[in-house]
Amino acid sequence: MKLALGADHAGFRLKEHLKKCLEPAHHVFDVGTHSEKSCDYPIFAHKVCQLILSGQAHKGILICGTGIGMSIVGNRYSKLRTALCHNEFTAERARLHNDAQIIALGAEIIDPVMALKMIEIFLNTKFDGEDKVNQRHLKRLQLINSVTENS
Repeated sequence: MKLALGADHAGFRLKEHLKKCLEPAHHVFDVGTHSEKSCDYPIFAHKVCQLILSGQAHKGILICGTGIGMSIVGNRYSKLRTALCHNEFTAERARLHNDAQIIALGAEIIDPVMALKMIEIFLNTKFDGEDKVNQRHLKRLQLINSVTENS
């Protein structure tokens, strides 16, 4: 799978760790940052979103101190859903119920072992809305899109 990975200075170390763990199995586009020098997280969130929208990447991973700022930027794109996740359950539900394309993580909140577990779950969980029994999830995504398109 092609993954877009971006972080600010607070997420730099976690980004580097995750990149090393993910690269054997995935093609990782590392959009930065490339140091712990203070920087502006929206720059890297925009780059990740643009790679997904262009089709160059299938999924995205955004990392900052809390994950909040990155998730806000990711959700400014009407065709993308970014899920701020804190554990395995939220990572699973982000895909299962919300068909999120991007996971946002807080490097100051979760440890690297948990982050990798969450990403593996996120990448391996399929959206449940395509199942006829669970059409409610697809309906909810359509409702989300209708608000975005009409606002």
